Amino acid sequence: MSGYILALEETMFSSEKSNAMVDVRACNKPVERLGFRGVRSSKFRHVYGSAAKRERCYDNIKITKNAHDSHFCAVNPKFVAVVTEVAGGGAFLVLPITQTGRLDLNASKVTGHKGPVLDIKWNPFNDNIIASCSDDCTVKLWYIPDGGLTANLTEWLIDLHGHKRRVGYVEFHPTAENVLVSAGFDHLLILWDVGKGEAMNVIDCHPDVIYSMSFNRDGSRLATTCKDKKLRIIDPRTGFIISEGTCHAGTRSSKVAYLGGTGRVVTTGFSRHSDRQVSVWNDENLHLLHEETIDSSSGVIFPYYDPDTNILFLAGKGDGNIRYYEIVDQAPYIHFLSQYISGSPQRGLGFMPKRGCDVSQCEIFRFYKLHATRGMCEPVSMIVPRKSDQFQEDLYPDTTAAVAALTAADWRNGMNRAPVLMSMKTGVAVCTHKPQVFKGTELSRSATADNNYRMKYAFLSNQTTPDYRPIELLPESEKLQKTSTNQSTKFQQIQTMFTNFSNQSDIMNEDFMNLKIIEQSDYEDIPKTEYALQRAYLRQREELRFLRKQLASRDRQIKDLEQAVAKLQHHHRKHK
Repeated sequence: MSGYILALEETMFSSEKSNAMVDVRACNKPVERLGFRGVRSSKFRHVYGSAAKRERCYDNIKITKNAHDSHFCAVNPKFVAVVTEVAGGGAFLVLPITQTGRLDLNASKVTGHKGPVLDIKWNPFNDNIIASCSDDCTVKLWYIPDGGLTANLTEWLIDLHGHKRRVGYVEFHPTAENVLVSAGFDHLLILWDVGKGEAMNVIDCHPDVIYSMSFNRDGSRLATTCKDKKLRIIDPRTGFIISEGTCHAGTRSSKVAYLGGTGRVVTTGFSRHSDRQVSVWNDENLHLLHEETIDSSSGVIFPYYDPDTNILFLAGKGDGNIRYYEIVDQAPYIHFLSQYISGSPQRGLGFMPKRGCDVSQCEIFRFYKLHATRGMCEPVSMIVPRKSDQFQEDLYPDTTAAVAALTAADWRNGMNRAPVLMSMKTGVAVCTHKPQVFKGTELSRSATADNNYRMKYAFLSNQTTPDYRPIELLPESEKLQKTSTNQSTKFQQIQTMFTNFSNQSDIMNEDFMNLKIIEQSDYEDIPKTEYALQRAYLRQREELRFLRKQLASRDRQIKDLEQAVAKLQHHHRKHK
């Protein structure tokens, strides 16, 4: 009986205890609605990456093993270029976009640099012109013929000298023709007018190595990241720093990309604890709009932004995956969509301009992935799944065309203009390198980029028939007619150049004669074909460039000697 009473008391005690812990009268209906909003709606939520088949890849490529933080790959609708490993000097491979499969070991390369090639970029307005920078402190521009290279290319179009240390990055202006910016390990940014082969501006505002640079939509601003952990927004014409601030606290390399014409920039870098981060900034005052931690890997992340679809792709060196985000105008400004996962790590990535994408497959972006463990360049397409095979206007708004909106002189004088746009609906002008002439009200009615090239580098006029007979052998009545007919031809200019050299040959010193600036045969046997005349012109241009380099070297020696004398005089006065 006592045991029964004891058990009843324990039951009552536990019941009172449970009632004290859970008060059923407090379980009322919540006043506020929960914050769960479901799945975010986006037409790019199901974007997926599709790697090309083996026969559509570029195989047997000796990809460079350089540790420099660059893409090592550049692509346009006509060619794919890959920096390769060579025993001495620097070289990169250029292949027609359709020449897939296994590559011949003796394939022709661009081999004009004396040091390893660090970065390459195609001209956005001429698919046959590519720029490269190297360890040899130079930036060079090359012309690639339509069918690709048939022999090693060692002769460049333009050779730009100005950096005192190796040049790490090059970037073309997005709207102005013939404007190129280079970043060197001498902490300098140099803007070049490659049409004239001269520097437009030298920007010296970085105290350490420059990690990356990016133009905004119209090219009026330039964003850079530096080893001093700061992000800078610069006016490229004046070199004035518009805004400056610390972007990532980590010591590893950080990268920057402008988010089109939104007035925002995105940076990727490392936190103080070596976590990889992505941040969005306002470019006016570098106010941090959003920051997100990605993971704890060690590879440097490169940002790739598509202004047509507002999608940001993030791909890290040594990673096998590519993450992609959608950029919006409201906080948090960046939304994760998905990722392309691969078991093969990447050493570098190039990407195709939007005008080269396949609209029939709903392809919105295409990467060219350089494998880190195999000598292969693999195309990876980013595709929006759609059942209809019709043109998808919401996926393909008017995109940037291969036509310059400004000349270098107009941009230098302060003009800004948005890129010239083209439609991708017909697909006629998408995969061609020959842009149509843009007939604007304010723009000069210039020819296409290829026509400009032919105009700049043509050696004989098609509108005149040069007369190769010496003027001294002509009758008086024909001398004036011959001079007026041929005075605008390149042959007449070069013939005059040869005559001037001949007249001055008697006063040349022994050093110039040893350099063999002019051989007797050069002006005795006048070239009579366009090819021979072209070779003669290029040879003379190289010799003149060599003389200019010698004069510049002597000027530097004189300046160094003057500085040394000034230091000695100052030291003498100080101790006197």
